[in-house]
Amino acid sequence: MGWKTLDDINLDGKTVLVRVDINVPVKDGVVTDATRIKRIVPTIKDIQAAGGKPVLMAHFGRPKGKVVPELSLKVTLPALEEAFDQPVIFADESEGKRAGSWINEMNPGDIVLLENLRFHPGEEANDPGFAAELASLGDVYCNDAFSVSHRAHASTEAIAHLLPACAGRLMQAELSALEAALGNPEHPVCAVVGGAKVSTKLDLLGNLVSKVDYLIIGGGMANTFLAAQGVGVGKSLAEHEMKDTALDILTKAKDEGCEVILPTDIVVAREFKENAEYEVLPFDACPPDAMILDAGPKTVERITTVREPL
Repeated sequence: MGWKTLDDINLDGKTVLVRVDINVPVKDGVVTDATRIKRIVPTIKDIQAAGGKPVLMAHFGRPKGKVVPELSLKVTLPALEEAFDQPVIFADESEGKRAGSWINEMNPGDIVLLENLRFHPGEEANDPGFAAELASLGDVYCNDAFSVSHRAHASTEAIAHLLPACAGRLMQAELSALEAALGNPEHPVCAVVGGAKVSTKLDLLGNLVSKVDYLIIGGGMANTFLAAQGVGVGKSLAEHEMKDTALDILTKAKDEGCEVILPTDIVVAREFKENAEYEVLPFDACPPDAMILDAGPKTVERITTVREPL
């Protein structure tokens, strides 16, 4: 294991800056799915048990480096307090003296939530200055946000060079699973990769095709791979500018003996909304005015039988 965990660092009396992913769905000012919040509870409770004072750092939505009131993390407070079964102190800044004042007044057992990191342009720019501002607020850095750690942002990459750093329980579990699956796996090995963008997962995809026997690509990313091969995807979410990259990954996969599984049938709709009318079509029959929103039943069946040749 090439990383430190909470067990490897003395947290007693230390302020622990914990990068978490609580970018949860919200409707009418209420969190509608608190799964991501519930998953960080073990990390926060273990920090408290070790005598540390956890300070949560997170993003919410895409404010693009500007203060957008409706994207304030304050909306997550009720769900956080329910998950932790205690009050959570909300700091309406994420760096500087104002944020520091909230942290300096913490008592043992307290939890502080900093305001949306992405209100600052330095976050997504991985700005060393912004990372230093964040680091000045604590003694230890703990990353428990596996789902955003493929992005080199100030709170996920730059700050890790400035403080003693470790993985939280969620990150630890994810890294341990990856190590078991990719370090010395029992073949055949299958990886499932989704999400909207190929561009944010280039290194991951290039690495995976040399280690796994099957690579299942879903989500909006699958549309990019279909479009790169000349398949019409209508109004679907796709990165058409990544055509050459997608084709390079497919070529590398073939050279490595990795079978890439893309949708063979698709679920399409004209509108992206709840209960929209939809139809299931062959992968290459998306109408120009429709968008691909899911894989079809034949694709799902194929995925369940990946050990069998096509």
